[in-house]
Formats: sequence, C-alpha cells, structure tokens
Amino acid sequence: MRHKTRSAKLKARHVIQGLLCAFTLIIASCTQAAHQEQAGVEAFLNRYFSTWSAKDMDGYGSCFHPTARVTFVESGGSASSQGLTDFLHGQKIGHERSPEPMTEVPTGMKISGDGRVAQAEVRWKLTKGRSTVTGTDFFTLIKTSEGWKIGALIFYND
Repeated sequence: MRHKTRSAKLKARHVIQGLLCAFTLIIASCTQAAHQEQAGVEAFLNRYFSTWSAKDMDGYGSCFHPTARVTFVESGGSASSQGLTDFLHGQKIGHERSPEPMTEVPTGMKISGDGRVAQAEVRWKLTKGRSTVTGTDFFTLIKTSEGWKIGALIFYND
C-alpha cells in the first residue's frame, strides 16, 4: 500500500513539475515577443513627442494612421473626439498662437502588445515657458508596412 501511495505521489509531482515547466515556457515566449517590439514602440513614441515639440507637423502627422481618432477626456469625465485632420489642424494652430515655445516629453511608458498591435500608457510633461502641465496618453498602435501608426489616442491633463 505504501508503495502505491509513494508511486502516485511521485507521478503527481512529475505532472505538476511538467505543468510548471510548460507554464514557464509559455510565459517566457509571450514576454519575449512583447520585448522584441518594445524598443521599436518606444522609438516610435519618442519620435511622436519630438516631432510635436519641434513643430514638425508633417512628421507628427505621419505618426497617425489615416483612420485615427483622438479623444480628450475632461476631469469630470466628459470627452471630445476628433478625426485626424481636425486634430492636426488644432495642434498646428496651438503652436502658432503660443507666445512661448512648447515642448512635451514622455516621463514614463508602459507598453504591451505583439507584432501587430500595441498599447501604450505614456505619462508626459508639457512645458510652455515657466508653466508645466502633466498628463497621460493612452495609445493603440497598429503595425503597418510603414511602421507603427497611432490608431487611437485618448489623453487627459492632470
């Protein structure tokens, strides 16, 4: 009887070890896939911020997919959404009318996704003269033949 109990425990231990090994391999392969895209997504997001800060509206506009939507969320929860043409026009006018240069830099990034779609949460700081504003952008990115493009952007100020 002891031999059967010991044999059953040994089999159960082997099954559990096998499952843990399989689980570890699955997690590692998922992490590796996300990691391979991470550098490209970070580079893309840094380009997004640098082109805006440089008032390079053509470069900035090229970061977006033609079908992109941009949504701004107010502190009370109301939201306004724009198509790409209206959003880019507003950004250009904002730079032109600003009495002082504006720069926006990312201060933290959380990225997830795979080789086709990625999501990023980016904390940022906008500086305009002596004033600063912070906020968060939530991107849904699409990998195209031309590289990463913004399919949707939802953002808010703190």
